[in-house]
Amino acid sequence: MEFSSTTTISYGFAGNGKKDGQLLKFTMDGKFVLQIGKQGEGNDSNSTVRLGSPADVAVDVAAKEVFAADGYANRRVAVFDSETGNYKRHWGAYGKSPSDEKTPPYDPAKPPSQQFGNPVHCIRIDKDGLVYVCDRSNNRLQVFRKDGTFVTEHLYEKATRGTGSVYDLVFSPDRDQKFIYMIDGMNGEVRIVDRASKETLGRFGRPGRQVGQFTALHNIAVDRQGNIFTSEVNTGQRVQKFRRIDMQN
Repeated sequence: MEFSSTTTISYGFAGNGKKDGQLLKFTMDGKFVLQIGKQGEGNDSNSTVRLGSPADVAVDVAAKEVFAADGYANRRVAVFDSETGNYKRHWGAYGKSPSDEKTPPYDPAKPPSQQFGNPVHCIRIDKDGLVYVCDRSNNRLQVFRKDGTFVTEHLYEKATRGTGSVYDLVFSPDRDQKFIYMIDGMNGEVRIVDRASKETLGRFGRPGRQVGQFTALHNIAVDRQGNIFTSEVNTGQRVQKFRRIDMQN
């Protein structure tokens, strides 16, 4: 596999500002529909009325639930009714109750933290109904059932410090979702992971400002043809597109 450079309702409006404690729901043409949570300062990873600078959302259309990666201030996954905004449940790392007590900086020589780090940066639901959560600064992906039951954990580039190695991910567009495309902002690369085994199959990119390199790599998306789009923030300030050459899965 090689790459070369080249519904009517929308969720996902959150933010990492100090007072961002809500999700906003709009129609695709920009009409405001619903607010979940409210503004305010501080964090509370067990709140049922406010979020803590949520970073990402995933919507289970059939169950009418919205899952929030919550977030830059809180340390949890929070689930709400996507139609009414009512709180339903939440959980932290390993499916346990989250805590806002201070935790030591990530240390690759020590056992994995029992709490999510900040930020809890991405959330995705695969075709089998499993919930994937990016625990960015702890260099790990944790997988859960929709009710918060912990399933498995996988570390990537364990020695990475700083802002971490598991920023965001998407599933390949084939029916089986054979691959996970995962971005690593600290190491400046896109990682290609086998969804079944969670093993790294390949990678591309490196830190830099030229075409195919990354500065402050932050988000990733994929279209139906398998083209990958990456965004770079801070001084990166660009979107790059990578075209899939080998379309065999």
